[in-house]
Amino acid sequence: MSAEAREALRRLTAAFEEHLEAVTSRRGEEDATVDDAYEALAEAFVRYEEVLDVEYAETLPVLLDEDFDEEALDGHAEEDDEALDDDLDDFDLRQE
Repeated sequence: MSAEAREALRRLTAAFEEHLEAVTSRRGEEDATVDDAYEALAEAFVRYEEVLDVEYAETLPVLLDEDFDEEALDGHAEEDDEALDDDLDDFDLRQE
């Protein structure tokens, strides 16, 4: 493994550790430390996957949320229940 890939993996592992620490020591529902750790973890994941792709043409068996936006991460954003209901209406398994 190249030095760049190894460093990206080290940072990803550290980001997981920091996220766990932030979650377990949360100081309320709106704790910015948790949001910051979420953002750092997502960024470290993307960086590691990019390095794997460039250096080894390899991907990871894990996907980030399709709405993931590196510029505006918000791990605690409220979901749009109406949009979720619309998705369920489009996906009907009942056979007629």
